[in-house]
Amino acid sequence: MATGLSCISLRKAVAAACVALLVVCGKAGAVEGTLVNGTHWTKSSPEVKKAYLIGLANAIQVDVAYQADNPQASMSDFSPKVTKGMQGQTLDTALATIDKWYAAHPDQLQRPVVETIWFEMVVPGLDNSK
Repeated sequence: MATGLSCISLRKAVAAACVALLVVCGKAGAVEGTLVNGTHWTKSSPEVKKAYLIGLANAIQVDVAYQADNPQASMSDFSPKVTKGMQGQTLDTALATIDKWYAAHPDQLQRPVVETIWFEMVVPGLDNSK
């Protein structure tokens, strides 16, 4: 257990983390509702695309873990389906699939990337896993 000075340092660190979280959430709220679409995707660097995919994967993994520990809290089976449908995909194959889809459909750049992932990778992956 933390005592004395280390306890005060821990409290300061927690307080600083909370302030940082509030600042980030406040800024995120300003663009709330913005979905990354093909226009954003095609203008992004490979590093930004990978960061987006990693963030999305992490959010889904957190949801799957939460649902596993709290079955009553499960409101949908979206995240488990994404996990199952994306089995065998790597970061690079997912990025390449999305790149190819938007290159082949330049008239559909307003389509959200999440929708493209769902219909072009998750659904076919679920069909193949049957």
